[in-house]
Amino acid sequence: MKTIDERPVQVQPARGTRWKKHHAEDVAGRSYTFICAALLIVIILSIVYFVASKGLATFFRDGVSLSDFLFGTTWDPEGNNGEPMYGVLPFIFGSFATSLLAALIASPLSICASLFMTEIVPGWGKKLLQPVIELLAGIPSVVYGFIGLTVVVPFLRNVFPGQGIGIAAGAIVLSVMILPTITSVAADALASLPRGLKESSFALGATRWQTISRVILPTVLPSILTGVVLGMARAFGEALAVQMVIGNAPHIPRSLFESASTLTSVITLDMGNTVMGSAHSNALWSMALALMFMTFVFVMIVRLLERRHRI
Repeated sequence: MKTIDERPVQVQPARGTRWKKHHAEDVAGRSYTFICAALLIVIILSIVYFVASKGLATFFRDGVSLSDFLFGTTWDPEGNNGEPMYGVLPFIFGSFATSLLAALIASPLSICASLFMTEIVPGWGKKLLQPVIELLAGIPSVVYGFIGLTVVVPFLRNVFPGQGIGIAAGAIVLSVMILPTITSVAADALASLPRGLKESSFALGATRWQTISRVILPTVLPSILTGVVLGMARAFGEALAVQMVIGNAPHIPRSLFESASTLTSVITLDMGNTVMGSAHSNALWSMALALMFMTFVFVMIVRLLERRHRI
């Protein structure tokens, strides 16, 4: 005698019901993504409009000449020696000098570290260096500045002429700060190389160093330059660490061991001592606008380099 299977029968939902559910989830996901992207665009445009409206007031309301602002060498917003002067060329020079010198110091170290992790000893080398690099990236700026003030500045004072504070001290501190950025970008680029590229070089009889210098580095050069530009952008916008070791003198230095100043250090030092809406405050906003413009320039350079990078 046959037994009847008494297990409950699972009723599958209709195909139309499942399609409606998936369609609703798809619409909800698209809507949420669109709202987040639109909110991000609105925030960015609002920041640009706010900084531009404040920064352009220096030229349209206060009557400061753009050429005098960008190429003037005297910064006297209070008019202590007569008429107020708003020349920011010394600060622009200080920002570019420290950023470029920091990139020149950090780039060889970062490239060698990334090659060591990915090409020389990719096993224990990466386990050794990657935590160190991540640690460097997580240290606060004030700690870098304090170490630079207590270690780098006395060293430069004892070895070179001057008081130790200046462009050189700021560049050394910044080079350590941007080293994780350049190293990470270079290591990712080296790790993404096709394995057949290196094997083909070895098959033709090239040594490991010849493969690295003539095949690998030329191939990932655009990505390495992208990392350098990103590091320079980080260095260009750094304020606290540089402010502690550069000296904050409003003039163009004649050597790397003289006191100087940057755009960010002047903004942080003077912003609390100005009245909102005054010519001095507007000049500081104009400097912030110049910093934001340079950030856009760095982003455009990175985009151009990424277009060249095709592996």
